[in-house]
Amino acid sequence: MSDYATNLIVEGTFGLLLLGSVITWALVLVKGRQRWVTSRGDRRFLGTLPRPLRLAAVKVGEGPRGSAAQVARAALVALAEHERTSVEVGGADARETVELALQAQIETERRAAEGGLVVLASIGSTAPFIGLFGTVWGIIHALRAIGRSGSASLEVVAGPIGEALVATAIGIAVAVPAVLAYNFFLRRLKVQSAQLGQLAAALLAALAHHDRLPVAGAVVDGESTIRLRRAEAGTVPGAAREPREASL
Repeated sequence: MSDYATNLIVEGTFGLLLLGSVITWALVLVKGRQRWVTSRGDRRFLGTLPRPLRLAAVKVGEGPRGSAAQVARAALVALAEHERTSVEVGGADARETVELALQAQIETERRAAEGGLVVLASIGSTAPFIGLFGTVWGIIHALRAIGRSGSASLEVVAGPIGEALVATAIGIAVAVPAVLAYNFFLRRLKVQSAQLGQLAAALLAALAHHDRLPVAGAVVDGESTIRLRRAEAGTVPGAAREPREASL
């Protein structure tokens, strides 16, 4: 193989590593901002919830934009839809309906948080080997130079060996930030999943305490706010005619 082809391979290796570095730092910036916005929204929303949780006190307005608010909104929408159509569908269990909606929304939030992590993992695992590939070709270039000149002097091998070492160093320099970023965002994803799981359990527990009570749902202000109100038991087919007093 000619020296031109060898140099082209080494330069192509450097180009791939440079591209991997650019992608890594772009994902770090994008995912970092996404993580910051989501975490801030979750803290604000979870801070507004009462202890113990009551469904009537859950308000999803224009403010919270985190994943927790989206999960709560999915539960309230599913509950309101269930109460609206329960007679038509034969009185399906409200808990099952809400639980399915919670699972679907949590999975949606998890997939959104996972975006880009596969790319970071791929770059972190392959960058050292790409650098090693450039190192091998740099050594081959040095050996060819030695064979042509018949001498292993510093002037002959310095350039190719230098390229080989630089390729190794760049491969490691690209891999380390990608691996660190992947581990950080993966850890944040696990924390987020745990928080959403706890919120879902709290919502289901609140629903379980009142799963025999009819609930009417209304969507206000362009489906930006969910309000759940108690309906009188006498107004629902199959329920007792005497109204009961209870609060969610």
